[in-house]
Amino acid sequence: MPRPIAPALPSATILLLRDGPDGLEVFMVERHHQIDFATGALVFPGGKVDPGDSDPDLLRRCSGTEGLDEDTRALQVAAIRETFEEAAVLLARPKGSDALVDGPRLRAIEDRWRDRLNANEVAMPEIAREEDLVLACDLLVPFAHWITPDFMPKRFTTWFFLVEAPADHLAVHDGSESVDSVWIRPEDAVAAEAEGRRTIIFPTMMNVKKLGQSGTVAEAFAAARSAPIVTVHPRVETRDGEQRMILPAEAGYEVSDAPLDAVR
Repeated sequence: MPRPIAPALPSATILLLRDGPDGLEVFMVERHHQIDFATGALVFPGGKVDPGDSDPDLLRRCSGTEGLDEDTRALQVAAIRETFEEAAVLLARPKGSDALVDGPRLRAIEDRWRDRLNANEVAMPEIAREEDLVLACDLLVPFAHWITPDFMPKRFTTWFFLVEAPADHLAVHDGSESVDSVWIRPEDAVAAEAEGRRTIIFPTMMNVKKLGQSGTVAEAFAAARSAPIVTVHPRVETRDGEQRMILPAEAGYEVSDAPLDAVR
């Protein structure tokens, strides 16, 4: 009897970008070796949507979400929460302000809340209410949408968002789910994986390479805004006795199929 297909859990991932001295850089974290998903891999900050991400009061504290349904708004909230949890970057504004929280205010908020948030002792609605913040969902630019293949035991429906890193927010890993972090050019991440210095799972690598088609933050944003999002839900086909992973060619990745053994 076939194994039931696991549900795909909504999740969000942030590609935090900056222009470095030698070109576009993206912030990535190394997953803890005891984490049950992408163990030890270099990934973008992100995770699944939490119940608090759909809190009605919190959703009212979001800018740029007018006309979006509740599930989409919750995904954007999750992206912002995960960026704070995993990278110590807070994409939020003091209520009534046009500017993001500045570096000193961020450090004070981090000292009060980040460890407790990571320990699930508080949720984002409480932080936003107590600090009187508005989440800057308007800064998120959709980049990609992937759904884990049906045969995998743990599945996600993941939206990837681009955002430019605030200049005075010091991105740093959390020390629990992630044990290292790096600002890295996409081409250097590809080389590190090829040389065995880093582990990067297939969906992350495909999006690293897609990001690498742009040389600056402005180019990456322009490319993302001009191209429609094509959902990538890989399927498996057998050709000449070999199982292959098939991606939609119109999604804009450099490969549309690959040997299944190479992507597990």
